[in-house]
Amino acid sequence: MDRVLGQILRKAVWDRLDLLDELVSDADNRSLLSVARGELPRLISGWRDLLATHAPDSRGRCPECSNPWRPRVAPCRVWRTAHEHLVAVETVPQARPAIGPLPVGAA
Repeated sequence: MDRVLGQILRKAVWDRLDLLDELVSDADNRSLLSVARGELPRLISGWRDLLATHAPDSRGRCPECSNPWRPRVAPCRVWRTAHEHLVAVETVPQARPAIGPLPVGAA
């Protein structure tokens, strides 16, 4: 059951990103402004929540990406991806990559 729910959740997220991608490409300026006002606060909040769960612990390790056998030193992949897409804008590809979603458990 968890696997099916995970597939449904992932598909819903990918579908939403596809919709937003279409809007960015095809919407007129007025519609785009409306979408931006509605979606940007949600995306910002989502990024903040995600990054908070990956904040380094007192030993400088990511609590989400680490396990007892493989500690992950910060910055983890999530933080590196956030920096790439939110700060180092010139390194972000202009088009969405043609790869599919990450496999379950990849982080």
